Amino acid sequence: MREIHDHKVNGLNEAIRIDAADTAGPGGANHRYQLSLSVTPPPGTAIQVKAMVIEFQNGAIQEAGFNGFSNEALLAVLIDRMRGFQYPRNENGSFNVHGRGLYACRENACALTHLEEALMWLQKRTRDRMARGVEGTHKV
Repeated sequence: MREIHDHKVNGLNEAIRIDAADTAGPGGANHRYQLSLSVTPPPGTAIQVKAMVIEFQNGAIQEAGFNGFSNEALLAVLIDRMRGFQYPRNENGSFNVHGRGLYACRENACALTHLEEALMWLQKRTRDRMARGVEGTHKV
């Protein structure tokens, strides 16, 4: 396993351990990440460890089928979370992009913009691959 440190900036992130839990595939990317958090309990209670594994698609879809999450899916979760900080919700649960959320700030707005941009570029890549007839394969 290879530990990742890019997220470490404060106490919570220092307490979160992220490991690339497999060997990199043919394209150079890992497919399995393990996250763990040592929870500080109230005095007199046992330490708890929260853990989760994120498994990304491993192999070309036409060869391996659907077997993991996409980068786009993880970005969509982060985008929804950041929109929640930036905008209040309407009665139907949608975001009121004309309002201002409780934790709205320039930094959150910039992060949201770049997350949306990252998603847009990955979707463009997929659409381009679909147009070339190589989506879901190892072909470039």
